[in-house]
Amino acid sequence: MIVGVGVDLVDLARFERAVDRTPRLRERLFAESERDLPLRSLAGRYAAKEALIKALGGSDGVRWLDVVVAKTEDGDPFFELSGTTADVVAARGITRLHVSMSHDGGAAMAFVVAESDPSVGEA
Repeated sequence: MIVGVGVDLVDLARFERAVDRTPRLRERLFAESERDLPLRSLAGRYAAKEALIKALGGSDGVRWLDVVVAKTEDGDPFFELSGTTADVVAARGITRLHVSMSHDGGAAMAFVVAESDPSVGEA
């Protein structure tokens, strides 16, 4: 059952200006495994993290560094969650997260769907 949906759009030029103006944003927003990626990829990951927060219904307990956007061998994005963010997702009964990212022109966007399984927790 779908329990949340989130979408976010990032203007690449604006994102680049923010990172240039505040270099520590990389350390505050992205896990070590993400930080050296090109800005275009970071913008997509930022959009995915923002879309996740929207799908969860808010940012309470969500920590930027607890959310890593990784890729499967086929290149499909997925979330690796840890810490309080993983706890928040579990507490809300979310059993599966779907994420899609795209870039076009001067923008990066992401879409997240949060699902629960009503049968989980049944005796």
